[in-house]
Amino acid sequence: MKLKDHRVILNAQRASYPTDPPFGPEGNALYQSVAELIKTAYPASDGNYLGALIKPGDKVVIKPNVVKASHERKEEEWEQVVTHGAVVRAVIDHVLAALKGEGEVIVAEAPQTDTPFNVAMERCGIKAVVDHYQNATSVKVTLLDLRKEEWVAKDGIVVKRTELPGDPLGYKEIDLGDKSAFCEVENSQAPFYGADYDIEKTAEHHSGGRHEYLISNTILECDVLINLPKLKTHKKTGMTCAMKNLVGVNGDKNYLPHYRLGDPASGGDQFSKHDLKTASERKLVTIWKKAMYRLPGFVNECFRPVKAFMRLFYGDTKNTVRSGNWYGNDTCWRMVWDLNKAFLTFAKARSYLTIVDAIAAGEGDGPLAPDRKDCGWLAMGEDPQAIDRVLSEFMGFDPEKMGFLKRPLEDEAAVPEVVFVSEEAKTQILNTPPFEPHFGWKGHIELPKDAKKVL
Repeated sequence: MKLKDHRVILNAQRASYPTDPPFGPEGNALYQSVAELIKTAYPASDGNYLGALIKPGDKVVIKPNVVKASHERKEEEWEQVVTHGAVVRAVIDHVLAALKGEGEVIVAEAPQTDTPFNVAMERCGIKAVVDHYQNATSVKVTLLDLRKEEWVAKDGIVVKRTELPGDPLGYKEIDLGDKSAFCEVENSQAPFYGADYDIEKTAEHHSGGRHEYLISNTILECDVLINLPKLKTHKKTGMTCAMKNLVGVNGDKNYLPHYRLGDPASGGDQFSKHDLKTASERKLVTIWKKAMYRLPGFVNECFRPVKAFMRLFYGDTKNTVRSGNWYGNDTCWRMVWDLNKAFLTFAKARSYLTIVDAIAAGEGDGPLAPDRKDCGWLAMGEDPQAIDRVLSEFMGFDPEKMGFLKRPLEDEAAVPEVVFVSEEAKTQILNTPPFEPHFGWKGHIELPKDAKKVL
């Protein structure tokens, strides 16, 4: 797939979401804002605005960002963490208009492994939206959990693992080989960390010239992919939006290197500095987590007091740099870039569209515990890298400070064309104060105050 259209369409409204699922168009300002966005990009006299991308009979996959059911530390908050169901509803209605009664719509996601899928989808209203279509259209509209496993975790300790059916079409192991961004660092002495301290499994897929990912076949074989990310800061990559949201199309998290163990002096980026405290933490935690990976859940539960003690001694992650949560993480951006490269290279999809939910965005300790930032923004385009570059600048961040934006997805970097739906939207977006970065990125990622934003 070639990224031909590099326009980024932007709209803005008052920062609020409708509260009554399934979020129909009546009296729904957000629904109208999404419609204005799509109409500006693809004007059509018959009202079939997405007809330029979607044909009757297509299989359309919609990929929201529902990483967790709620804010990591504030159970009552969630709107700045995940894609809102009201955005999903507005998009599906436009998709159905293009399908004209023929085809299929799948809302597919892979939340964090310790998140109950149904709870997360119900909380943000997406389940109610999908349920609405069961009797409202002849087109099949379904909800799909792409994960192969779900955990129950208590105080950060995995106490139960449950196998899931996963993608009914299965998964494809894709080796990017010498096209991978990891080629430059695969010989580092520091081992990659995936998602579960199964270091050997991560190394198996990222060594000897192999750089493999396990991609959902539902994603690879669809005719149209519509990416619906949430705009947030991110502790490992600086920001998360269009490109980072493709992490959810991978079926096994241990195929995804998140950081390299150790500190820069030893070739790692887990910690930002070398001292006895971080060195001892690395050794102890590695031994401990390797053991827990192999022990039954009820045994692991006994380690909860140990985890609490270690947090007191080594510091809490919410104010201590560890796990690659800083600007020196040279691993996670490569994984994000690779996943986007893999999709563009191997997917069947004829069309790929991104629509960003930044009505309530997230700043600070993102992506799981961000503070709410009421922006009222919506963004849309066919080039995910162009979208992320434009929005990073409107956040007040330098895209050249984030590897997955600095390195072009194609042979040459495209210059984005920015289109505002209205002058009012332009004024609101340009006058939004800069985002507060994650503390591990503060002082590194910000644009100078007098920097000229791309327009």
